[in-house]
Amino acid sequence: MNRGLYCAASAMLVQESMHDVVANNLANVSTAGFRGRIPVNKTFPDLLMDRIENIPVTPGATTGPNQIRYRGKIPIGNLALANVFSEDTMTLKQGAMHVTDAPLDAAIVGDGFFVVQDGAGNTFYTRSGQFQINQEGQLLTHDGLIVQGEGGPIEIGEAASVSINSEGQVLVDGEVADTLQVVTFETPTWLKQIGGSLLAANEQSGNPVPVEMPSLVSRTLEQSNVDVVSEMSRMIEASRAYEAASKALMTHDDETGRLISSFMKS
Repeated sequence: MNRGLYCAASAMLVQESMHDVVANNLANVSTAGFRGRIPVNKTFPDLLMDRIENIPVTPGATTGPNQIRYRGKIPIGNLALANVFSEDTMTLKQGAMHVTDAPLDAAIVGDGFFVVQDGAGNTFYTRSGQFQINQEGQLLTHDGLIVQGEGGPIEIGEAASVSINSEGQVLVDGEVADTLQVVTFETPTWLKQIGGSLLAANEQSGNPVPVEMPSLVSRTLEQSNVDVVSEMSRMIEASRAYEAASKALMTHDDETGRLISSFMKS
């Protein structure tokens, strides 16, 4: 087996995934509260790869190191020089603040995420504080998710004025109706992106922990923290690396073909 083919193919897949992550970052450069993603690659020197063969295994027959194994697999060996795309993580750099003067807009300064739920009761997290009120008088995100306060969904009702102060309190006609629920995580970089600025917790991020004294800026939105110039540079690097890996793959394939031809002539 020519491990060079597998290493080159692995490199192409890694760069393709890198390109997808960068494209996602650029697509969300105007999304309020979005935080860029960083691809994480891992090597697998200890991972044994197998190729599948449709050859029946004789019951009770002994097998050597390069013979048919479980379910027709033949061990190839390790690929110490190859790497694979593992997952992507989130950058924690604060995004720029944009003053909107909208009374329901709020931006978190420092650590923290707003807690929201969908209609099925699934809980998500976001840095986007672009809120609105629906016909039932509930506080929602701009894409329709229910914003959670310390007492659950925040009920506004038919109010003459609604605003959010720097402590996260929702003021309805001058009275505190509830306080926005703001949480953080042990390792927030591992929060999974669901779409746009919407995030979900997992085992790697840990469970949500309430922020005791959240700091908010009223009538303001946090912009995406994506640096367009840096992302374009990464996209160019990924494209060039993909091209180099593709050429290496073709070179290995040509050399293998020549070796087989020369072996057949001898």
